[in-house]
Amino acid sequence: MTGFELGPDSRVLVLSGAGVSAESGVPTFRGAGGLWEGHRVEEVASPEGFDADAALVWRFYSQRRRQRREVVPNPGHRALVALERALGDRFLLATQNVDGLHRAAGSQRVVALHGELLESTCERCWQPFADDQLYEDAAALPKCPRCGARIRPHIVWFGESLDHRLLRRVREFMEEGGAGHDLIFLAVGTSGLVYPVAGLVDAARRLGAQTWLVDLAPSDDYAARFEHVLTGPSGVVLPRLFGG
Repeated sequence: MTGFELGPDSRVLVLSGAGVSAESGVPTFRGAGGLWEGHRVEEVASPEGFDADAALVWRFYSQRRRQRREVVPNPGHRALVALERALGDRFLLATQNVDGLHRAAGSQRVVALHGELLESTCERCWQPFADDQLYEDAAALPKCPRCGARIRPHIVWFGESLDHRLLRRVREFMEEGGAGHDLIFLAVGTSGLVYPVAGLVDAARRLGAQTWLVDLAPSDDYAARFEHVLTGPSGVVLPRLFGG
């Protein structure tokens, strides 16, 4: 594979999606018509769902946490770690995944746009904290020790907006150096269906960036917005593309 060349001033922004985690065996919970145990995913991943049945929501996320314990990073994750080590602060990884596998692989410059599975937060104080506990007892759901409000998974749910501070960090990284700087935008394992994240490639193109897409089955519409499209599993393509 040729064409992915790093110059002395190259900056690389990576956007990763569910396809990367799926190669490690992380379930998407969007199969079977978007159902989980007969429930629409929106019922267990939305503020309305949490208000209606917090115990059900916590059972869903407890299952996800249990399954997370059984998976490990794959070669695609490790290839991105190698790239970060080569670039240092000229690298940023924005991920739509909540499983923490990028950090488990060794990535440090990570922006988790959709939250963290192994974190919880008070819905009143909104102070995220590390939490890998399983809450499957409806009679013992977690409460904030400071204010007594409900504790919820630190996940961006359906109907909620992304943290504007995280989006600003990504955009500032893209814009550092001004127009025409040596920016490379690499999207991996993402369908490009969810905005505003799906619009990052367009912002990168306006800045004159190289744009790359690596995906097992890229959609025609999303692929058409990239200069370079490589089809295949990220665990195979990324190590070949820049080592890992």
